[in-house]
Amino acid sequence: MRKLNVAMIGGGFMGKAHSLAYAGMPMFFWPAPAVPYRKTVVDVTEELAREAAARYGFEGYSSNWRQAVEDPAIDIIDIVTPNDMHADIAIAAARAGKHVISEKPLARTAEEAKLMLDAVNHAGVKHMVAFNYRRTPAVALAKKYIEDGLIGRILNFRGTYLQDWSADPNSPLSWRFRKKIAGSGALGDIGTHVIDFARYLVGDISEVMATTSTWIKERPVQSGGLDKLGTVKSSGDTVKEAVDVDDEVSTLLRFESGAVGSIEATRNAWGRNNFLTFEIHGDQGSLFFNYERRDELQVSFASDPEDRRGYRTVYTGPAHPYGGALWPIPALGIGIRRDQNYRMPRLYFFDRKRYRGFTEFLRRLPHCRDYRCDSGLRGKRQLDPLQLAPDGRRKNHANDERRCISRR
Repeated sequence: MRKLNVAMIGGGFMGKAHSLAYAGMPMFFWPAPAVPYRKTVVDVTEELAREAAARYGFEGYSSNWRQAVEDPAIDIIDIVTPNDMHADIAIAAARAGKHVISEKPLARTAEEAKLMLDAVNHAGVKHMVAFNYRRTPAVALAKKYIEDGLIGRILNFRGTYLQDWSADPNSPLSWRFRKKIAGSGALGDIGTHVIDFARYLVGDISEVMATTSTWIKERPVQSGGLDKLGTVKSSGDTVKEAVDVDDEVSTLLRFESGAVGSIEATRNAWGRNNFLTFEIHGDQGSLFFNYERRDELQVSFASDPEDRRGYRTVYTGPAHPYGGALWPIPALGIGIRRDQNYRMPRLYFFDRKRYRGFTEFLRRLPHCRDYRCDSGLRGKRQLDPLQLAPDGRRKNHANDERRCISRR
């Protein structure tokens, strides 16, 4: 099977997501179109790069991204850096004949993005922007319902992306709050995902009217370069500097199809964690999706009988888009994104409870004698009497068994 060597530029929290994707993709999508091999990871210092390689399973590491781009062994350059580096890395990678994956937003400005697109087109390499949310099975299912005509002509799209990680004024001034690095604030950071939903599901946008606001005018200067999305708070005596990007954007839309819509994005909405939603109204039905309930798509069709009219929930699973790669029953919490250019899917979120369970098991291995491994046997001893019980009287044997177990 073909192997493609990946150099990932950036070792922060998004690098973790990409690394999990490269490791897990062949397990879920088999036979895989190719196997991504984690060849090199690049970070700002040798020490950080070495740590990222050990943590994320890369063979080698470097603090020089140009070295990775020029390495003839590398097939794919994966850009997971602050936004101001995207253009330089992507253009250099294209000129070196590498395929390019870039985190969103693609660039700080449309002019930068055009230079990047021109470079990859001229080089004839494959390229992709990581708009992963559109590959969530429920979102792909919404796309299928729309294309099948189940909601008819689309009239309205309403999208939101609301978070609260920067609502605290003591959250530090990371690069995401600096226009020179980020290009924009909530608009480019999270609003881009909603715009991608709108274009993916409804079509291109022809007119916009928008307003932006910066609610917190200055923030404490961040110590160190690692962005932790507001999980670290600064003390009151920390030096502060001005914020020059938007905290919130609200916009009205008109689509080329004639449909209308609206988009809101903010990182200052207390109580909202990852509230990425869309609601689409057609002349024959409606769809609603909330990423915080990512295995669910709510649907309502005009053809429903009057006594059953209203939203109902479809839980995504084997019968739905990407279903062959999911667990064999619906609503088990696995989501995916498929890269249409490379045709190499990635896990976007994962079965976290299993990761936690395996981690706890491995943590306890050096102290095996302190770890009780008999819970499976205990559970089976309680289940067997229930399995044999023809009536309530026999079921009481389960309680007898439980008492016996508790005395052991």
